[in-house]
This record gives sequence, structure tokens and C-alpha cells, in this order.
Amino acid sequence: MRIAFAVITALVLVATGFAWRSVDALVSQIERIGDLGLGGGRDGAVDILLVGVDSRTDAHGNPLTDSERAMLHAGDEIGTNTDTLVLIRVPNDGSSATAISLPRDSYVDIPGLGKGKINSAYGVTKENERLELLDSGVSEADAEKQSTQAGRQALIDTVAEFTGISVDHYAEVSLLGFVLLTNAVGGVEVCLNAPVDEWMSGAHFPAGEQRLDGPQALSFVRQRHGLPRGDLDRIVRQQVFMAQLVGQVLSAKTLTDPGRLGELGDAVGRTVVLDDNWDVLAFLQQLQDLSGGQVRFETIPVADLNGMTSDGESVVRVEPKEVKSYVASLVGADTDTGAEPGTPRVDPSSVTVDVYNASSIGGLAGEVSQALVGKGFRPGEVGNYTGMGVTGSRVLAAGSDDAAAETVAEALGGLPIVADATLPAGAVSVVLSSDYSGPGSQAATMFDFSGTSTTATPVPPAPPIDAGQNGPKCVN
Repeated sequence: MRIAFAVITALVLVATGFAWRSVDALVSQIERIGDLGLGGGRDGAVDILLVGVDSRTDAHGNPLTDSERAMLHAGDEIGTNTDTLVLIRVPNDGSSATAISLPRDSYVDIPGLGKGKINSAYGVTKENERLELLDSGVSEADAEKQSTQAGRQALIDTVAEFTGISVDHYAEVSLLGFVLLTNAVGGVEVCLNAPVDEWMSGAHFPAGEQRLDGPQALSFVRQRHGLPRGDLDRIVRQQVFMAQLVGQVLSAKTLTDPGRLGELGDAVGRTVVLDDNWDVLAFLQQLQDLSGGQVRFETIPVADLNGMTSDGESVVRVEPKEVKSYVASLVGADTDTGAEPGTPRVDPSSVTVDVYNASSIGGLAGEVSQALVGKGFRPGEVGNYTGMGVTGSRVLAAGSDDAAAETVAEALGGLPIVADATLPAGAVSVVLSSDYSGPGSQAATMFDFSGTSTTATPVPPAPPIDAGQNGPKCVN
């Protein structure tokens, strides 16, 4: 993950810089793209997909200079990796914002490609399309432009399907943009719990508070190796960096320094790409009352940080329905999670689940019980079902609208809930038939992963990070 979160800070800076230079002049420098099938804010909020692109070109497709590549520790390989994906939701009154990070290795459905890491949606689609266009006789320049468009569209569609949120606007920043935007605000303060020395990212920092310039900040937010939770700790770094950046920008000397504002304008013009249907000036006016304390940073829930596909590929395993429900709970939206809008969410640690096997698959109840424990539920009785004939897998509770039962049903892939008058209030049982293919089943293990679905320990979302705090938050 690299840099896209700097976009929102750039926008806030622009919004408060009316007195120094014309915003129209700055906006006119930004590269614009169209025909992305965006949502247009139909649900009463602006949902922005911020994308950090690890590219060896600027926003206009011009190659970086040798000195710039050296500054970024960037090689000569060709490709487009979206190492940062952040979905930001801003209500129409501009009074607050929620930024939701999506781990780059999340294993999801990608239109036209099937299952894959979410950060491959852009790059793989683009390269496949580029080769097809070249084979059909299209020029290299046109093939590059058209395939880039196809890659962006595939990413937008993938994120919308994965989160249940329609993307209204698209913002993209290159690798170089992170460095330039950080330098434009005079560097950003961070805090580390312990010193780090990691050669792959170039992260060499002492413990404690320190101010980082652009290249140093890039190393700080790109480090993954040597961190206890890998990519998730990297996301936490990026979130605290973003929170501190927003807070500093809104209260610091940047806004009164013409030199820094000029540097910002140059950085935005060279490294930012926006969709052409975005009325940026109107949006900036909505953000005039946005303060640091009203920007909250979240991360989607992860089922297994160390997942493995049947082909041996290391991935971050996620449960799509759980992700949609979690995102909906953050942004106040109704998504297609399999539950009715407004369904209350129950803390899994407060729910004890009995699991009974009504199938001929030996050990199924035990495997599913382990999967539920891995999701945070409390284990109950495990055994064979002794009731009447079962026509399909189900969750049993005293009432079909029991909130705890709904939470269990979602965790198991959307099982139906059946009222059982013999159960006391609050009791939840799962009955498994031969049709069951959710977490803990052989079907789930064989389809996507190689043995990880029943033994993985889920990683709960980190506490939200608030941009309004005083000073940088110390992190791993």
C-alpha cells in the first residue's frame, strides 16, 4: 500500500487555499478520465475510491526520470499495481468522512478473471486488454490508453461488488505523488514503538516521534516484512500517517505559505487523476467544515491473514458477506448481505453456538464449530442431530428474527433461520445437512483454499483511528 490517501488531504488543502491562487487553475492541471460507470451519489453521500498506483510514470503517462526512480527505490519493471485501496464516504453535508482500507491481497471475485487478489484487478485486466488490442493492430499508445481504462473499470466494479457500495468518484495517485505531496506540507510526524531496520522497504528509523520527508514516509508506509501482522500493520501505519497528515494540514503553516501551496499545486497537477464527472469545486465547498476530528479510519474484517489458495498462492482470506455487513454498519448503508436492512449486529463473543451434524460427512459439526470459534463465537455442544428429518442446513433459534441467530447465519454464508419453539431465548443451534458448503466444509476448503478455512484465526478490525488526536499515534 502506498499513497492514495494523500488525495483527500490535497483536496482539503485546495479547499482552504482560495486566497492564494485560483482553484480553477489548480483543478485544470489534474488529469481527467471518463466513462467509468460511476454511481453519482444516488444514496445521499459521496463514495470515493482512492487508489495508490505503483507506477513508473506520472499521471499523464510520462516516464519518471532516473533520479526520481532512484529517489523512490523504484526498479525498471513494467506493470501497474494498486497497492493502496481506500473507500472514503463523505455525507452530502461534508461534515464527516469515513475512510475504509481494503487489504491489497484480499482474495475476491474479479469480473472477467474469477478469484484473485483485489490489487490484481487493475493490472491483470489492463495487461490482458493491452495484449489483445496490440494483436488486433491497435497502436501502442492507443492500446495503453484503452487498456488502462479497462483496468480502472475492472477495479471499480470489483470494489463495488466486494463492499456493496457504489463508487461515485475515482481518484488515483502515482507513487511519485506520495513523496511530492508529503514534501509539500513540510513532512509528517510519526511515532514508532521500536526502531526498525528493513532493507526491502528502505525503512530505517529509530523509536519514538520523528518527522519524515517524502521518501522516508514512503518507506514508512510501504514496510510489510518484519511487522507482527504484515499487511494489516502496514495499513495501520498508513492510517495513522493519513490521520496525522490531515490533522497537520488543517492547522499548520501550509495554508499560509505561498511556496508550499505552489509546491502542492505542482504535485497535484503531475500525480493526481480524477474522473471527469466530478465537480471538484462543488465538492470542496462541501468540505469547508470538515475538521480533523471528523475523519475516521477503519479496516475491513479479515478471516485469515495467512490464507493459501489451492494453487499455493498466499492471500488474505475475507468473507464477502461479513465485509459487506461491516461496511454497511460503518456507513449507514443497506447492502446485499443476505439480511434485512437495519439488522442489528451482535458481538460473536456473546453468542454460544451448538452445532449438530445431520449429514453423512464425518466430523462436519466439529469442523464448523471450529470455524465459528475462529470467527469469535463461543463453542457449545457438538454432535449428531437426533431430531426429525432435515431438508437443508439451517440455524435454529426461538424466533426467526433473533439477532444472535442472524449473526451466526451470516457468518456461515447466509443460512436460513428457522424458529424452534423448544429453544430458550438467546439459544442458537446450527443443523448441517449434506448441502452445506460454508466455512468449515470440505467444499469451502477445496474451492478456494488449501486447508486454511477451518484452522485460521480471524484478525478482528483494528480500533478506528481518529484524525483529531493530538500528536502522532505510536505504532509497530
